[in-house]
Amino acid sequence: MEKELRLDKYLADMKVGSRSEVKIYIRKCRVTVNGEVVRDVGFKVKTTDCVEFDGQPIGYAGTEYYMLNKPAGVLTATMDKHQSTVLDLLADAKRKDLFPVGRLDKDTEGLLLLTNDGKLAHALLSPKKHVDKVYYAKIDAPVTQEDVLQFAAGLKVDETLTAMPAELRILHSGEISEIELTIQEGKFHQVKRMFEAVGKQVLYLKRLSMGPLVLDETLQPGEYRPLTEQELLALKQGISEGIAQAETAKDTEASEALLEQMLAGKEAVLFDLDGTLVDSMWMWKQIDIEYLGRFGIELPDNLQAEIAGMSFSETAQYFQRVFPEITDTIDEMKECWNRMAQEKYRHEVPLKPGVMEFLEELKRRDIKIGIATSNSCELVTEVLQSLGVRNRFDAVHTACEVAAGKPAPDIYLYVAEKLQTPPERCLVFEDIVMGIRAGKSAGMQVCAVRDEFSMYEEAQKIAEADYFIRNYREFNL
Repeated sequence: MEKELRLDKYLADMKVGSRSEVKIYIRKCRVTVNGEVVRDVGFKVKTTDCVEFDGQPIGYAGTEYYMLNKPAGVLTATMDKHQSTVLDLLADAKRKDLFPVGRLDKDTEGLLLLTNDGKLAHALLSPKKHVDKVYYAKIDAPVTQEDVLQFAAGLKVDETLTAMPAELRILHSGEISEIELTIQEGKFHQVKRMFEAVGKQVLYLKRLSMGPLVLDETLQPGEYRPLTEQELLALKQGISEGIAQAETAKDTEASEALLEQMLAGKEAVLFDLDGTLVDSMWMWKQIDIEYLGRFGIELPDNLQAEIAGMSFSETAQYFQRVFPEITDTIDEMKECWNRMAQEKYRHEVPLKPGVMEFLEELKRRDIKIGIATSNSCELVTEVLQSLGVRNRFDAVHTACEVAAGKPAPDIYLYVAEKLQTPPERCLVFEDIVMGIRAGKSAGMQVCAVRDEFSMYEEAQKIAEADYFIRNYREFNL
């Protein structure tokens, strides 16, 4: 389908360069549209137009789908400063916004789908859609029929996870057993944890299929290829009914069961603020644009990813280190950001849908409620008072009060200590991957919350969190 977008976005999406770099290319007359040189970075092009960079056609790809035979030793992530990721293997991909659907551990091999189709990814990962994921594994001990029955009944893995019923098939039982396991979830280290719960260890793990998508055995570890039309059609047909049901149905019984499962054994619920409790993530990018613009600096494409989870102080230190053009001190930067954000918090930032009802439900259950945020103390106070909810929280603290911001667990451990609650009795709500990792590192269960700002990493959020909600109204309170 034909689509219209800015020329600089078109080129950046197709990995010609960063948004800043392609603007320079355009102004230097290196880009043509339908044979004509265009120097306007905001020029609107259609995806059917002939766009060329240095004489080479740059065809537009709206969505891409790749099957990868993931090798051991590579991270299932979109980026990492120190280790290779699965995206580093995709040399032929056109899009820069691809992400892995689900998470395979670093030492796990096999089928991995990479795409920029967030709707498809969510449908494949959600346990509500009942998409089978089949694994082959080698186990360090005999696997028995008793294990088969326990897996089929819904195995209690530990205090934080009772797995959904799973199909365990014994291929060979001996000192080193071989099995196939079919599950519909994808919790952190789930297959390994399930076997540990029955006193066994996974020696080797490989994913064979996800729904109708089966690993192409001609692909060697590290090799990939685009999905065929038949494979993509089978994927979409296989889950379309589940997507439609999920978007239209309100299953009250299921919602109540989810809430009971999440709160079972919990004495405290800890919330991040921006993007989790309040709809405010959009404004921080705007503030960064305005602030950097004062010093003649254009917003880098990767800035939000670089500073995700940092405390206010850590962010100011980052700006001072990366942008030498800035003449403000750290305190002056923080004061300026506070001032710029206050008006927006007062007049433009609402609570997320269903938050108030959920807070009232937690109070009714006598569950303690805390906030653990990377924001500044002044702004947290501002937004909570503006919304009239400060008295709903038993503890409110920021990452400026601890040694390190997210993904370090410090702020969550600090709030749990203030609430006099053991970490394992805490449930965290978070909207970004860095925050989810902070909660998990603190030894807490985590529920990921959908936010438009972080849709690009939603599949990763679902994979790493224990639970996922689109909004708090899912609890039907």
